Amino acid sequence: MEIAITTAGYDLDAMVDTRFGRAPRFLIYYSKTGAFTVKENTQNLNAAQGAGIQTAMHLANAKVDAVITGNCGPKAFAVLDAAKIKVYTCAGCSLAHALELLKKGELKPAEKANVEGHWA
Repeated sequence: MEIAITTAGYDLDAMVDTRFGRAPRFLIYYSKTGAFTVKENTQNLNAAQGAGIQTAMHLANAKVDAVITGNCGPKAFAVLDAAKIKVYTCAGCSLAHALELLKKGELKPAEKANVEGHWA
């Protein structure tokens, strides 16, 4: 499974970013190998609008299976849901801890967005 996690950092010790569409970057974790890559999200950091939708489309095109983020708005959630990408919300912890919670089954897939659009 390929899991995209919102972050401002560059490794598993970084914190999960509370933002989805305007997260500075995504760490893509490959559960089969434990390897990861970091993808910048600079194209959406300063977008006037539609950052969540564009980020969701980018991750759908990258064929990730799941997203871990602090928050996900309704439009981004709809795009991820349509692409069959599971969304897990988790904040206030490192990426490594979030992955551990996911592996233990302690993170449950969100059924809907957890914030309104333009919440930041």
